[in-house]
Amino acid sequence: MGTRVETDTMGPIEVPADRYWGAQTQRSLQHFRIGGDRFPRELIRAFGLLKKACALVNRDLGLLPPEKARAIVQAADEVIAGTLDEHFPLVVWQTGSGTQTNMNANEVIANRAIELLGGQLGSKKPIHPNDDVNKSQSSNDTFPTAMHIATVEQLQGRLVPAVRRLRDTLDAKAQAFAEIVKIGRTHLQDAVPLTLGQEISGWVSQLDHALRHLEAAMPHLYELAIGGTAVGTGLNAHPEFGERAAKQIAALTGHPFVSA
Repeated sequence: MGTRVETDTMGPIEVPADRYWGAQTQRSLQHFRIGGDRFPRELIRAFGLLKKACALVNRDLGLLPPEKARAIVQAADEVIAGTLDEHFPLVVWQTGSGTQTNMNANEVIANRAIELLGGQLGSKKPIHPNDDVNKSQSSNDTFPTAMHIATVEQLQGRLVPAVRRLRDTLDAKAQAFAEIVKIGRTHLQDAVPLTLGQEISGWVSQLDHALRHLEAAMPHLYELAIGGTAVGTGLNAHPEFGERAAKQIAALTGHPFVSA
């Protein structure tokens, strides 16, 4: 397998020629060889949604030329669809703010956008991973934002519906078994009688409580850090960027995300 040379502020480094990631991702692969626990596909999809939303907002604010935005959006759509998953090789062990995974997304989207525009991989022209894909952003606001997007999508799309189905199934069983008497047990001994339906109704109640707790958490998860940039002040971002980005993410996902 051949390689190409990519560069960053630390100098040149060889990257596999058939991969879209760049220098920062390659350095993380070399310096954090710890285990094989890679980030789940749900988080990578969330980064694709986030980078797409940011490109659209930067375009609308006049900060990113439309032709660059189109290429970034097209590349981000491929990340969202999962067709570029093999280009996200990093494990969860990395610096605390998730800088390497944010840069992995920036580099993959930039190089794929460059390819779509007929450029050379690794050239950073006409799409730069930092100056264009990561414009108005920082690892300190993108990573927590992607975490919230992924969590909301998985809670609302998978966990909550599954718990509701389980709850409704058990509720039906509780009613069906309402006349079946059994012995309750405490301390590994027979205790007093109850119906099987009553026992199952306790499980139903537990799931009702779990659903209420999940729903109570949602408003907090809808709050997104994007726009805060490095330390929460919004430095180097347009004053409207955070609000607009949250609205754009809400439009893309169908969930009521807001700026934190």
